Amino acid sequence: MKRNVSIVIAILLSLTLVIPTVSAEEQQQEQSTQLVDNARSAILIERDTGSILYEKNSDEKLPPASMTKVMTMLLIMEAIDQGKLDWKEKIRASEYAASMGGSQIFLEPGEEMTTEEMLKGIAIGSGNDASVAMAERIAGSEPAFVDMMNAKAKELGLKNTHFKNTTGLPAEDHYSTAHDMSMMAKELLKYQDITRFTGTYEAYLRENTDKKFWLVNTNKLVRFYPGVDGLKTGFTGEAKYCLTATAQKDGMRVIAVVFGAPTSKERNAQVTKMLNFAFSQYKTHPIYKRNTAVALAKVSKGNKKTVGVVTSEPISLLTKKGENIAEVEKKFIIDKNIKAPITKGDRVGTLQLVSKGKVVMESPLVSNQTVKTATWWELYKRSFGMFSKIGD
Repeated sequence: MKRNVSIVIAILLSLTLVIPTVSAEEQQQEQSTQLVDNARSAILIERDTGSILYEKNSDEKLPPASMTKVMTMLLIMEAIDQGKLDWKEKIRASEYAASMGGSQIFLEPGEEMTTEEMLKGIAIGSGNDASVAMAERIAGSEPAFVDMMNAKAKELGLKNTHFKNTTGLPAEDHYSTAHDMSMMAKELLKYQDITRFTGTYEAYLRENTDKKFWLVNTNKLVRFYPGVDGLKTGFTGEAKYCLTATAQKDGMRVIAVVFGAPTSKERNAQVTKMLNFAFSQYKTHPIYKRNTAVALAKVSKGNKKTVGVVTSEPISLLTKKGENIAEVEKKFIIDKNIKAPITKGDRVGTLQLVSKGKVVMESPLVSNQTVKTATWWELYKRSFGMFSKIGD
């Protein structure tokens, strides 16, 4: 499917919304405020727009430890969304998956758990064994799944991330950055179901057996900071204490990432300061929810002639609190020559928000369903129908 954008749908809707007008002086003043003073690197972003509200050494390559599982969970949620994996499907643990050390849910070789149970084990208990079991189900092997992880990182434009495993266990050439981790978290949070797991403080596995297993979330802010509902902690001797956290308040969701704090207490303290700063200084103005239908696009050589075009993520504008209102236009740009096959979620266009002739935000538009390649018989009947109409 060609990605070149050429057809602009003539839908320019004027909106009365707030536009960010933070001056360079204000930005410099905010950056000089050392929110994070006891961690190796950090970043704070608003989820919908991806706007950076604060950063410190955010492009420094560092070991992410179990924050690696943000990408693991992203690929799991993507497979579920595309219909390649079901919540109730039984996943069998291989001998290799069951042999994982570190944090685990103590899977036995051959033991089966549903996708939902495995995801609980990963999101709440940071289960390395569950991560590998899910990787093997989706890709056939952990190395093949790691290839998928690196391909997804490349697709997201993450230039300072490279994975060697699904778990975050120490490995040479396994690294990421605070910036890249925030972008992975932003992508993961498109799937609203994920916070059902990452935002749960405690749960049980094997609940109706004599091997009942208690899960307690490694992210203590889920319990102690109102609005926090994810995402993933990390710790190794090399990485120190890490956390990718997200919180929502008054319709605004932010993501805070910390690498290399000296203790878990300091990790939580640094993230707390960033969250407090975001909610006291900024406001989000929602425009669209994820999966909002905005257009129909023509599809060539497909078993369907058109495909629905929807937003790929929540669309909002971010402002400093108390800023003035300005006029915004929405522009929907649809790719030309869209050819089957198309998978649900494939990019088919771009949404632009334009103010005073300047693009203030861009977001992918995606297909809302899968369109298979038409058979020769379907194409023949379609052509025959066209000729019949001409004859009439």
